Amino acid sequence: MANLNNFDANNVDPSVALDPIPAGKYTAVVTETEMKPTKAGGGKYLQLTFQIIDGEYKGRLVWARLNLENKSEMTVKIARGELSAICRAVGVMAPKDSVELHNIPLEINVGLKKRDDNGEFTNVIKGYAKKGASAAAGATRPVGTSAGPGSTPPWKR
Repeated sequence: MANLNNFDANNVDPSVALDPIPAGKYTAVVTETEMKPTKAGGGKYLQLTFQIIDGEYKGRLVWARLNLENKSEMTVKIARGELSAICRAVGVMAPKDSVELHNIPLEINVGLKKRDDNGEFTNVIKGYAKKGASAAAGATRPVGTSAGPGSTPPWKR
């Protein structure tokens, strides 16, 4: 038995299952990054959380996992290529920390993939690109500066 501290469902909106967003191109920002161990324990992946910042799906989240440490050289090569595409899209070519990639608008190309475990569809990011040229110019930061956790993201200014 667990104490629910006087929880009252009348005062809380119920959660709703979210279907994957349709395949397409969306303007998004990286909001979180975390290095995690792989299931098999033989490597690490960088998990990036992308939040869509405009349009019908504003606020929705999509994730990417980049296997940056893995026994398979090809897996690492693919992950490093994706990271390079993200860096180029946000204009941060040599980040020392993944937080330097946060809160800079970019375009993500989202697709749908059938899950092996339950057959349902899930979103996958198929590509990354700079946001429109005029918007990208306003979103870049001078070299040596970063958007720290307490700073206001450029797309919210």
